[in-house]
Amino acid sequence: MTDDNARRELAPTGIIRASINVGNPILANLDAQGNPVGVSVDLAGEFARRLGVPLELVVFDSAGKSVDAVTAGQADFGFFAIDPVRGAGIAFSAPYVLIEGAYLVRNDSPVRTNDEVDLPGCSVVVGKGSAYDLHLTRALRQAHIVRAPTSPSVVQTFLEQGADVAAGVRQQLEVDAARTPGLRLLPGRFMVIQQAMGLPRARSAEAVELLWRFVEEMKASGFVSHALTRHGIEGASVAPMTS
Repeated sequence: MTDDNARRELAPTGIIRASINVGNPILANLDAQGNPVGVSVDLAGEFARRLGVPLELVVFDSAGKSVDAVTAGQADFGFFAIDPVRGAGIAFSAPYVLIEGAYLVRNDSPVRTNDEVDLPGCSVVVGKGSAYDLHLTRALRQAHIVRAPTSPSVVQTFLEQGADVAAGVRQQLEVDAARTPGLRLLPGRFMVIQQAMGLPRARSAEAVELLWRFVEEMKASGFVSHALTRHGIEGASVAPMTS
């Protein structure tokens, strides 16, 4: 695919629109002025720079809304956890960051391990449409899933509804536990979340290949690692090279 063809396909309006989910603080957040910042914002800027087109950030507060925007063509690309359900409408790049999914409970909870969560009568709060919502919907056979509006509101919903377990990105749960006495994280993880870039499924194989190469270059060059450090992100790791 030539540069001109890539620009026409990936930015059909002449401006490339990046869907940014600020509901996952590992990848993006809002600064004091309300502007989106983070690893995904840095990658979006570099991708637009390489294509030679202006960048427009389309900001959402949840993964589900971000997925819907790209699937519907309201944004040209975005940043998502890889999941087969999302793959129906989104073509993913290689993963660029790995994030752990963890469980949080009250200190007096009898639940001590991840294996004890999937029991009859156990209620597990997740962020609606998040990667761990999709994963746990498939994985949990006996526990009951309660969906909070967004990932950052999981612990609040967990507390308000008196649920048994909160599930989410480890770093977000650690922050919530630190500011709310009486909570603890279960040891280990229940999943590894592979974060990737993605295009609408209707884009050509050549366009997906271009995005794939971009992500691999960003990992190999140290761009992703430096972005994690620059934004003070701990606990997330750069995904291994896939080629």
